[in-house]
Amino acid sequence: MTLNISVALCTYNGAAYIEEQLLSILGQCLRPDEIVVSDDGSTDGTLTFLERVLAAWRAEDAAHVVELVVLRNATALGVTANFEQAVAACTGDLIALCDQDDVWWPERLERMVAEFTRRPALLMMHADARLVDAAGAPLGFTLLQTLGVSTADRAAVHAGHAIDAYLRRNIVTGATMMVRRELVEQALPFPAAWVHDEWMAMVAAATGLVDLLEDQLTDYRQHGGNQIGVTSLDASGKLGRLRAPRTARNARLLARAAALQERASGFEPAASASVLALIDAKLAHEARRSALPAARLLRVGPIVRGWRAGDYCRFGLGLQDVLRDLVQPV
Repeated sequence: MTLNISVALCTYNGAAYIEEQLLSILGQCLRPDEIVVSDDGSTDGTLTFLERVLAAWRAEDAAHVVELVVLRNATALGVTANFEQAVAACTGDLIALCDQDDVWWPERLERMVAEFTRRPALLMMHADARLVDAAGAPLGFTLLQTLGVSTADRAAVHAGHAIDAYLRRNIVTGATMMVRRELVEQALPFPAAWVHDEWMAMVAAATGLVDLLEDQLTDYRQHGGNQIGVTSLDASGKLGRLRAPRTARNARLLARAAALQERASGFEPAASASVLALIDAKLAHEARRSALPAARLLRVGPIVRGWRAGDYCRFGLGLQDVLRDLVQPV
């Protein structure tokens, strides 16, 4: 069975890079059937550039038909709601998420569609990417390396236990994702507390099969203006996080866990009892972290109990999160 392919492309003042990205989509070995663009109120001519590039491509290659759907937001929705609008408007069996400033390698769609065709139960797949600078020059490392995705996390995803990895932390980047339409229908509406890619990945892992393609299929551009980019994981970045106030971050983690727990019991297909129990335990862990007292010495007892129970390793980064909870200011 031939699967129709949609691309969900979100834009916002992306004129500097949109031509290169669009041409990389149109230049795929396996072309998409549809590109849905959701523009979040651009004022720099992004859509004019996009429509001009597509018209020129069609004039040169009239044999290939790619439908373009453009949604224009008079009032900006923000990244997550804009992607929600884009994927909801896609009509394809498979939907590839797309950032405006990256470049797809020619085989990206072909490689991922082959996996979905081979595995009908697969709901979501994400991949690695090569990090490049604003000019497109390689930075010398990959997305998964920069995110510090461990061998254990990769193995868990490959073995069908992605929920274990995702409850510790997000390792999925939307710009590398492809999902089945059924997942979008399951995940809508996206909770306000979640980012679009993290939410869809979590729903997929809770209800079905996901996997990670460890090949690089995208040039993931870092230019300082990314709305969501790669966080620095070097020593200075880690030290900065220890010094950062904890209140807002912990409240956000708690809100996400609560939204997941609220929705999980209604998932169709249903999440297993073991997955629901894990989600409940994750919520309890984040509630305890969020309730830690302001005085650091008074935090020691609850943190030690959480460590002994294994929660810091099951639902976080182990000793790194222990240290964070011990020393971060309120």
